[in-house]
Amino acid sequence: MEKLENVESFLKNVDKISELVKDLNSSHVESSQNESPETFMKIMERDAEDRRVKRIAKEKKATAFKDKGNEAYAQEDYETAVRYYSDGLAELRDMQPLYTNRAQAYIKLGRYSEAISDCEWALKCNERCTKAYVHMGKAYLELKKYNESRECFEKILEIEPARGKMVKEYLTQVDLEEEREHQERNARQDFDKGEGKATAVPRLLEKLSRPGQMPLFYCGGLEILLQAVTDCTGQTLFRLNNGFTIISSNDTVRSCLLQKTKDPDSQELCVAILKLWRVICCGNDENQKMLMTCPITRQAAVHMVTSEHAAVRKECLALLCLYSQMPHGRRLAIDSLDVHMLVKNLMTCISKTAQQQENTAVNILENFAAEIKFCFQLRNVLTDAVIVPFTTILSNISKSNHHVLPSLISAIGCLVQDDVINHKLAHDPGCWRAFLVAIRQCSEYGYKETLYPMLGLIINLSTITSPVIQEHAVSLCGCCLGLLRDSDGGVINRATGVLSTVLPQSPEAVQHVTQGAVVRTMCCLLKGTGQTATKYAVKTLTVCTAASHLAREELVKCDKKLSILRHLLGSSCDEMVSGNAALCLAHCLELEGIASNLLGTDIVLLLLRHAAGDAKKTAVQQNAAIALGRLCRSEPRHRNKLRELHGFEILHSCMKRIT
Repeated sequence: MEKLENVESFLKNVDKISELVKDLNSSHVESSQNESPETFMKIMERDAEDRRVKRIAKEKKATAFKDKGNEAYAQEDYETAVRYYSDGLAELRDMQPLYTNRAQAYIKLGRYSEAISDCEWALKCNERCTKAYVHMGKAYLELKKYNESRECFEKILEIEPARGKMVKEYLTQVDLEEEREHQERNARQDFDKGEGKATAVPRLLEKLSRPGQMPLFYCGGLEILLQAVTDCTGQTLFRLNNGFTIISSNDTVRSCLLQKTKDPDSQELCVAILKLWRVICCGNDENQKMLMTCPITRQAAVHMVTSEHAAVRKECLALLCLYSQMPHGRRLAIDSLDVHMLVKNLMTCISKTAQQQENTAVNILENFAAEIKFCFQLRNVLTDAVIVPFTTILSNISKSNHHVLPSLISAIGCLVQDDVINHKLAHDPGCWRAFLVAIRQCSEYGYKETLYPMLGLIINLSTITSPVIQEHAVSLCGCCLGLLRDSDGGVINRATGVLSTVLPQSPEAVQHVTQGAVVRTMCCLLKGTGQTATKYAVKTLTVCTAASHLAREELVKCDKKLSILRHLLGSSCDEMVSGNAALCLAHCLELEGIASNLLGTDIVLLLLRHAAGDAKKTAVQQNAAIALGRLCRSEPRHRNKLRELHGFEILHSCMKRIT
């Protein structure tokens, strides 16, 4: 009977459609008989204009509803937001932002299927709408349809390959959620089977939930519980049986964690809790997330880094180290903890505690520094949290703390990859005073393992032009001159690097090092060093010869035919080396008689090759052309060689290209 009714309804609809088509055909025939083609076209144009005006009016109304919906969404009134977005769609059915916005509101309301439907409609409006794929992926994730969720997020990467980082984070969320469900399913199965450890966890948590017991009672219970939660099943059952709330809401536990009571039993309880947290979070991302939702945890994990009790401090650092080792854990900690206080306390720990704990604190700092958000949060508190304690340690290097400095400097090196942090350190007077003190102390006591990374950090910082660096340039370069006599090639290399970055900022420093025989030393280095040292040494020579007539004379005295520079021009594959060698040669050619000394050498050919080459940096071509021009002007006989090599035509062509 139901099928018959459906057939009858269908036939009625067919009849109605047939009548409409018949009416349309008859009116079309009538109009075509009575109206000329010109009149018909005018009617069509007027109809199109009417439709355009109506469309604009509908868009205006739909946009107004969208704006009202956005306001309601911002106020977390998601039901009202859905209503406004729906009103907008009633005006304009093909407005894509209304679908994606309503989908977002549906997700907030837990109406995931409706959100997916809206995303599908949004994609019909715009098949490259990445917002639709984002919201659909989130909705599928909530419905535990992991493969569908992944497909949505991966589709974003096909449309916008530059969104790789965002897509990776979404896919990580899918993996974590799928892993969580898998863990919980397996844990429930083990519990239902009556596995020993699985059934022990709820019983132990029930005992630990008893209020008002002595600290030693809870210590004993936690020690037993610790043995039951060493695998994934135990960790998951701890979470499923409300373990986090049971532990953190206990008044005795809270009192110990907040260090309100400092008797030995309370400290022992503190250590037991921290051990438990570390064990239940080890390799378990969902437990790490749950632990960071507890306010007492967030507070204690920061403040116990500087606890008076070594065992508490050790366990707290071990917990933080666990979080710092993986990107997911780092982000959880950065989003949950007071980063300013955490870093300040880590720096205090580094400066005052035992060697093993110092190393752990430095590792934590270095691991967190890999996260952009961590550096961003440090920007406004850098002086208090980092610079003051760091410079204090640098200014007081001793046998008791020098072992931790290489790792600490490495951690600071990670932080200065952030441009704002780099700029602040480069402009901090205390930082540069501390560097000078530290270089002298390391040189005096032979702490080369500290000296080497510190010079690398100075090179990074001194690439920024700073009045503070200019102020300390003479002293800093003086220290580096002394280091050039060191027996360690690595130290010599880094000291040369500092000279190459600091000297351009200070003519006084150039004069100082030139008088200190830096030119002769650089020439010696260039005769037998590796690529990095060559880059630093030739740049130092170039800076000195640009600013000092004495430096040019010293270079020519060491090498009358400038064979070192010619060798660099002929053999180096590094454009920076070639460009600086050409520029340095151009400086020397300002001296009388130098161009004549170069007669009979391959200098014209070498410079022409670089001037006419296809270097990525046009400065290489320009420097070579400048040197060639000075060479031919100082000694006209070099022009004959240039003509022989068709150099004038080549130079004319390449200069047009550079311009």
